[in-house]
Amino acid sequence: MKAPRWQLFLHREKQLLLMWLLGLLVGMEFLENGMFVFASSHILGGIGVAPREFAQVQAAYAIGSMLMIALQQWLSRHFGYRQYLLLALLLYALGDLASASAGNLAELTTARLVQGLGGGAFFISTRVLIPMLFAPALRPKAVRVYMLSIFGVGAAGPLLSAWLVDNWGWRWVFWVVLPMAALIAVGVRGLLPRHLGRSRTPVRWSVAPIVLFVLAAGCVQWSFSQARFELFESPGRLALVILAGVLLMGLFGIHQWRHDEPLLHLRDLTHPGFLVGIALYALYYFIVNFSNYLFPQFAERGLRIPLITTGWLNSFAAFISLVVAVLYIKYAARITNKRALMVAGCVAMAGASFWLSRIPADAPASALYGALAIKGFFGVLMVLPVAALTFRALDARHFAKGYQSKNIMRQMMSSFASAVAAVALQDSKFMHYTDLIGRMTPSNQAANAWLESMQAHFEHLGYIAPQASTAALAELGELVSQQALLMACQQLYQFLAAAAAMAALVVAAQRRLR
Repeated sequence: MKAPRWQLFLHREKQLLLMWLLGLLVGMEFLENGMFVFASSHILGGIGVAPREFAQVQAAYAIGSMLMIALQQWLSRHFGYRQYLLLALLLYALGDLASASAGNLAELTTARLVQGLGGGAFFISTRVLIPMLFAPALRPKAVRVYMLSIFGVGAAGPLLSAWLVDNWGWRWVFWVVLPMAALIAVGVRGLLPRHLGRSRTPVRWSVAPIVLFVLAAGCVQWSFSQARFELFESPGRLALVILAGVLLMGLFGIHQWRHDEPLLHLRDLTHPGFLVGIALYALYYFIVNFSNYLFPQFAERGLRIPLITTGWLNSFAAFISLVVAVLYIKYAARITNKRALMVAGCVAMAGASFWLSRIPADAPASALYGALAIKGFFGVLMVLPVAALTFRALDARHFAKGYQSKNIMRQMMSSFASAVAAVALQDSKFMHYTDLIGRMTPSNQAANAWLESMQAHFEHLGYIAPQASTAALAELGELVSQQALLMACQQLYQFLAAAAAMAALVVAAQRRLR
């Protein structure tokens, strides 16, 4: 007997709501993380710590996220996806509240660890739920909604972050996410089937792999965030931590390979095409997260572009990515050579990075639009073909296992890239600052003339001579600091251009993904 029209209508509406619910769930994490990275200098400045500590905070989020991703299959089979996601949303909201209330580095690091525990569930679970919730005919539409949600929040995140910081303060980067989390929790509670994904047989729990994974991930992430400083201060300790991390990761891998119900199903993920895809994913996540950290520093602090305008510029590049994503989804099936698209994306990133490295100090904001437009092609042309081709190498029954491993790698590379960018920027700025200050000698006529002119300016404003001299020197120090940061950013953009060009060569040389 055919179902009544109203029932069919309600079913279609529920399916559409489910698509957008999954998109909002993954979009919320992308939005908050994007806002956090964009506003990182303001957030760290707000609690009175140096920018280099950003690496520690990112490492904490990554450890929490990787642990939740590793536990995803066990927890979803034990609780079912509805209860599992509600628990993750609670952890995420608690971490978000703690981040907004943080007053020092230890509090923010702990808060981001808790938030990572919650956020780690979203990306993997939502993508795995698409084939579980939707019939084959609806899956392409669900994937389109899912991908457009990710690129859409990418376009909104920087501008929203800039507006919140400029008008309300950095804590609102966290506060603004809470209503979205509450709304999504209502949707999860009302729309997801109660026992979806829950195993009928008891899940076999084992403490050993969890402990091994946490210790291994902790050592690796600590090495990422502290290597540059420990290399000179305590090289022995750094070497021991790296060695411990490698050994623990090796023990974890051996344990998982032999275990009947492992956290990570490594034995099912040995297809060469999948492994090549994961390597290309790693390249992509390194480049994109390095760039995401670098641009706000370059535009706002290096070029002295206002925060709101920097947000507009960043969102402009993300909007280009959104437009390209729409076109890709519409026309990708007609393009058989996906490898050419990936190479084109890497070349675009290399060109955009080199362009930005040549931007002069007095350039207006409009001078950046061309480079940012080119940059917007990278994310889509690189990652969407890689995503399609990587998981095509796996059987459908191994999709969730492969996506789990891919997301652990994503968090590791995101943290690593942000740490490298933060530390390298501080390091390079210090070297350029030292070099520039060394040139400020009594024989430097240009510097002396500038100081005399600035001192006269302050005397004209009513300062007495000693005060005017001190103020002029402070202005010179600030100018040198800005110039050093700009030069450091330009140097790192040259590195990024080289990395993207190398990625293009790697993509062109590989033969597994086409």
